[in-house]
Amino acid sequence: MTRNPDLDRQARAILVRNDRGGYTVPTNGLYPFQWNWDSAFVALGFATFDRARAWAEIETLVSAQWEDGMIPHIIFHQQDEGYFPGPDVWATGRTPPTSGITQPPVLATIVRALWEAEGADPDCPRMQRLYRACLASHRWFHTYRDPLSNGLVMVTHNWETGRDNSSEWDDALARVDTSGVQPYQRRDTGHVDAAMRPEQQEYDRYVAILQFGRAAGWDHRAIADHGPFRMIDVGMSMELLRANRDLLALAEAQGDYPVAGELRARIALSERGMKWLWNEDAGAFCSRDATTGESSGLVTNASFLAFYAGVGNAAQHARLIAALERMAQSARYLLPSLEKGSRAYDHRRYWRGPVWLVVSYMVAQGLAEQGHGGWAARIREDSARLIETSGFYESFSPETGEGSGGPDFSWTAAMWLAWCGR
Repeated sequence: MTRNPDLDRQARAILVRNDRGGYTVPTNGLYPFQWNWDSAFVALGFATFDRARAWAEIETLVSAQWEDGMIPHIIFHQQDEGYFPGPDVWATGRTPPTSGITQPPVLATIVRALWEAEGADPDCPRMQRLYRACLASHRWFHTYRDPLSNGLVMVTHNWETGRDNSSEWDDALARVDTSGVQPYQRRDTGHVDAAMRPEQQEYDRYVAILQFGRAAGWDHRAIADHGPFRMIDVGMSMELLRANRDLLALAEAQGDYPVAGELRARIALSERGMKWLWNEDAGAFCSRDATTGESSGLVTNASFLAFYAGVGNAAQHARLIAALERMAQSARYLLPSLEKGSRAYDHRRYWRGPVWLVVSYMVAQGLAEQGHGGWAARIREDSARLIETSGFYESFSPETGEGSGGPDFSWTAAMWLAWCGR
């Protein structure tokens, strides 16, 4: 495809307009703070026209890293009463205020991409500082979020996954006690159509999980061991495996051999552990409940991150491609966040069907690396067509192409500049 200069200009303007001085808000109004994995992908967009600003985005993010290594999912750099739950609800006692949970560990992968694009100088000071921050973050996951010691990632809040209301979490969320949740005022439905957002009973459960963490003083060990929501997330497990490989490349470039050995062991452990997530009936890698051991049995966009993580045998890859073919027959645009016909599928409601370009980007990258260039091109072309048809929305209907969620969305603009619009 040929570049579209007008959309290039629009995408750059969105990033500049959403820039708050060292960090970027995902979109004006709906998300007025800095989000963890949003900033990682936004850096790729900035790198196409302002490389220094790309590094600064990530540096601002890790400046709020906790002493134990966790990089929080939200940093509340400034007060904004238009968002719930805000810093007073989280009450983490941090400066600047942050949430008490994390988000998908994609940062090391982005740091490696920025570093290699600049020539891969092992003495690059910005890479070296971010390498240390990423290493501390990965060790936090290894310490607090691997309860089965199999190299997979457990989440203690569905918000950590980035796929907030995915149907994969429904059964585990149904067990969350909401009797202690006091009345509160949601802000998200004041910005976008409520039909595109999680339902109220779901949101009550999200708040209840937050309240458990707050009552535990954000003790990550206590939350991991006793929290009301404990899921082994296929998405974050795949993303951390990929990120560990990318961090290994940074370690080897600097001659940090002890860390390189540590990371190789973690990579091997995750590669073995990933077999537990395979669901033969679904023909896909699926999340599992850490408490009951039950598989979700659902094919989601995260299932295809197996290609991105470089896991699965030839037979499993064939099953995944067959699932992709089914999706291509039932959807006008790839890649839906949930296979049509699955329980609670809704082509407009957040992560129960809509297309999210950051996941599509990772899946397409993995497909290309694993020899499925045709499918990678199809996902990339569909992603570009969605933007060309509807603009830079947060997500899109796989059936109609209609934009959903927030408009002028930073990571969608970044994906246009760094990937699907090229």
